Amino acid sequence: MAKRILFTAPREVQVQDMTAPTPASGEVQVQLEFSAISGGTERANLSGSDTVSWVSGPEVSFPRTGGYSSAGVVTAVGEGVTSCKAGDRVALCWSTHSSVQVVKQENVYVLPDEVSTQTASLFNIATFPLAAIRKCGVQIGESALVMGMGILGLFALPLLRLAGAAPIIAVDPVAEKREKALACGADYALDPYAPDFAATVKRLTGGGVNVAIEVTGVGAGLNGALDCMARFGRVALLGCTRNSDFTVDYYRKVHGPGVQLIGAHTQARPQHESHTGWWTQSDDMCALIRLTACGRLDLQAMVDEVHTIDEALAVYGHLLDDPSFPLTQFDWRDVK
Repeated sequence: MAKRILFTAPREVQVQDMTAPTPASGEVQVQLEFSAISGGTERANLSGSDTVSWVSGPEVSFPRTGGYSSAGVVTAVGEGVTSCKAGDRVALCWSTHSSVQVVKQENVYVLPDEVSTQTASLFNIATFPLAAIRKCGVQIGESALVMGMGILGLFALPLLRLAGAAPIIAVDPVAEKREKALACGADYALDPYAPDFAATVKRLTGGGVNVAIEVTGVGAGLNGALDCMARFGRVALLGCTRNSDFTVDYYRKVHGPGVQLIGAHTQARPQHESHTGWWTQSDDMCALIRLTACGRLDLQAMVDEVHTIDEALAVYGHLLDDPSFPLTQFDWRDVK
């Protein structure tokens, strides 16, 4: 037997018993140790949004699952699996909040001793801002702005530091999030509703930002970022736009200054053969493992809360009702 967290209807969460799945050919069975909550996606799923996938239609169906970023220990492998074996500690892509799960072997990444499963459970989420940063072609010494300090925005900060961006400006209307951003790698943290917001960004960057990572997915966020751009700047649209009813003055904010708008959904990447600015998810996962193993990246230090699945209902109630939801993981190690 195993357990899973399931969204059974809008705003309804259950922890259910389930039969542990067995791996077929090319699949890997994993006993989960940690999973991470991706706040924006899981809030949309749990609330019943019809925008959880850009390729889906308008229908809203349940049940739904979350937890696509996790890590654990391999317990069995299917026929033909050669990339891992029972006992290996692994990071997973496109998993679920389930104590035992089966995933395709291409979504399993063996971890070195230097990387814990708790940290590795954050890696799939971290590939999202990493891909956006790559697509923008950040050069050492270029200025960068991150609009929105949810989990993707926060993870973008240390990755931009690794890319050599300077200064890095974090933007969020919540004071506590701005404080956290400064602790996570931002050089400055600003309120987008301050009357002198764009002027302050231009002063701090000597005329405008070279690169912006827009993570809010709302029109005000994109407009605010565009107000801050330097000529020929690049804006990665990383946040999922769940409401497309907004207006941009493209002539003055995009066309005239030569600003590039870059679609940065995590699935808008090559499946094979990484090349400059466009890496596969597999190569990005391996890069995060190497950076962590070498001590150059510490995503775990950014986590605010760790909960058992017995607390899942309270955790998701908090997620639904608090736009400042903290960076949170589930610990599955005591679940049998």
